[in-house]
Amino acid sequence: MTPAHSHTSANQVKDKEATWIWYPGDFEVWLGNRFNNRRTERGAMFPPFWKQDSHWATVEFCKTVTLEQTEKVTIATEGLFNLKIDGRLQFGMPESFLIPKGRHEISIKIHNLSSPPALFLDGETIKTDGSWLSTYEDKIWIDENGEAHGSGIYVHAAQWNFNDMDHGPSTFQLPRRHETATNVQASGRGLLADFGKETMGYLTLHNIQGEGMLNIFYGESREEAQDKAYCETLDQLEVLPDAIIDLATNSLAERHDNYTMENSKAFRFVYLEGTGNLTIDGVSMEYEHAPFDMEHSGSFKCSDEELNRIWDVSAYTMDLTTREFFVDGIKRDRWTWSGDAIQSYLMNYYLRCDTECVKRTIRQLRGKDPVTAHINTIMDYTFYWFKSILDYYTYTGDTDFVRDIYPRMLTMMDYCLSRTNADGMAEGQPDDWIFVDWVDFPMHKRGVLCFEQILFCKALETMASCAAILCDNPDPQPPQGCITKEKYANDAERYTILAQSLNKKLKATFWDDERKAFIHAIEDGKKNEMVTKFPNMFAIIYDMVDDDDKDAIMQHVLLNNEVEAITTPYMRFYELEALCMMGEQSSVLKEIKAYWGGMLREGATTFWEKYVPSEQGTEHLSMYGRPYGKSLCHAWGASPIYLLGRYFLGVEPVSPGYEQYVVRPVLGGLEWMEGEVPTPWGKIRVKVNGEEITIYSDGGEGTLMIGDKKVSIPAGKTVTHTVFRQ
Repeated sequence: MTPAHSHTSANQVKDKEATWIWYPGDFEVWLGNRFNNRRTERGAMFPPFWKQDSHWATVEFCKTVTLEQTEKVTIATEGLFNLKIDGRLQFGMPESFLIPKGRHEISIKIHNLSSPPALFLDGETIKTDGSWLSTYEDKIWIDENGEAHGSGIYVHAAQWNFNDMDHGPSTFQLPRRHETATNVQASGRGLLADFGKETMGYLTLHNIQGEGMLNIFYGESREEAQDKAYCETLDQLEVLPDAIIDLATNSLAERHDNYTMENSKAFRFVYLEGTGNLTIDGVSMEYEHAPFDMEHSGSFKCSDEELNRIWDVSAYTMDLTTREFFVDGIKRDRWTWSGDAIQSYLMNYYLRCDTECVKRTIRQLRGKDPVTAHINTIMDYTFYWFKSILDYYTYTGDTDFVRDIYPRMLTMMDYCLSRTNADGMAEGQPDDWIFVDWVDFPMHKRGVLCFEQILFCKALETMASCAAILCDNPDPQPPQGCITKEKYANDAERYTILAQSLNKKLKATFWDDERKAFIHAIEDGKKNEMVTKFPNMFAIIYDMVDDDDKDAIMQHVLLNNEVEAITTPYMRFYELEALCMMGEQSSVLKEIKAYWGGMLREGATTFWEKYVPSEQGTEHLSMYGRPYGKSLCHAWGASPIYLLGRYFLGVEPVSPGYEQYVVRPVLGGLEWMEGEVPTPWGKIRVKVNGEEITIYSDGGEGTLMIGDKKVSIPAGKTVTHTVFRQ
């Protein structure tokens, strides 16, 4: 039986283009498995630590159509399929079929174990798109008269931009372009190639002669590439008279003079050393990158050349770590991590505005039910995942995605609530990873952490907000079994009460009135009175305290040199955001130049996982007890993109998808700055100097805020406001 509310009449889609469709989330889960399992450590395959789900093996796609005349439809699937018209099975797996005039129910069931079942169907008016319904469990039952009945839960099918019948979702890959090394020279018994900057792709070997073993050692630094015993990644090829064997993957390829590796790697330097009479003339690479539209990208320039360089390197860092998904670091982990990703999303909104990559990453991180662990096994990363959905909605206005992901938000939150203590607080269990940050000082992560409660409270607020959004924006064609408006309203009320209850407990439990700060934790019923920046800056960012307490936290914690310093770009992101929110752009500018400028002065071509200015030489390369364990291209290192766009240019959406927005520019000690911020409908362009502010916007209703003064910014018109020097 075809569910109600999936009906299309003739002429409704004549001008539309057919596209491949699949069950929501399945493409991301499948692609994520392929992506996350590419990681290697010194040639060994290294899968993720957490549960990996699979796509549904069998999916039904259905639609009711009304035709004014008989229509021929062509069909392509990824998987075996059967076709039903008006409940009757059709013979075989036809490449095309006829649908008679009138009203008909079309049902296509596809089975595929190797990749997500996907469907492409194209006729004059009948075309696959997001209006089709899908289910992995149709729950058909047959009565004593042989009549079939159905009660399954249906959802709108997913789609992206796979609009070619011959190229389905399983063919997806990132584009590549050829790049050459900037320098190749003899070194020891081999060749050392320098590509000039951090990069990622597939190494190509040129003019291979002779036979033997070729050992390939990759490095983000010259030292790593030449340290054969400790470099993080390597490859080994056996070159035979008529074949080349990649010993890491056991793959066999016909021998050619030029050979491209099957696995991508991150590197700047590559050291190659052969045995026997094996020689090569040189190397190049196929640079692999995510596609983006420069015309729809953000930009930033200012009077400070070092800051311009910081922005450029941040943008390149983001581009390298934007792949099929937003990845943390391109050399070592190459996995999707929720804590890293939420920062990537925010930077992305001010750089490329790649909303599809945001959705892919959110879906992939969540996976399937049942929930058996926190996302990435990390409690705080689960809480970030919730907030990332509301952030996405704020920047895009995409209600459909919130509606699609909401059922998985519900089951994820049920899991979180099931693990709270008697006070309704999130407390780490033996199988939870409580991360917070990498720290250089003793900091226990046991018991009930104030930091985790603030993130948990924000997650509950997010649930309430998303439920209210969906209550106010009902699905115009609700599928069978979908969540009702009443359910959304009840959820909004329930999660609001839970969030308010937890919020009230924060100060009562963790606030130290003498030190004007939140303490670290409660362990075995006793207070751990250590004060760190982590919960205190998040109390400001998530608006968990009033203005007086924010001012107190600023003076007693964030600007207090006796409180332990943060050394990772990961938490510097939030520390500097909190300072910007409190009007400290001048000090933030100095911090950006000192911290990110310090990495540039150490020769960085992308920004690192961690930077400790006191370290010298190769000390900057080590982490996790390994001499080259540190990632020198890490997504969370690119945070100046967000900070400069959001708190210096001052562009912020105040209603979903920038329908309304504000611009609060702050020079922070710069003489002038200019930049562009991408939005769903175009760009917002801002130019500021000490005398005037000029803004042009392609759309939306904008407001320029200068202190208490408000200036309207109409779409499509240039607004110039004179600023008088004080």
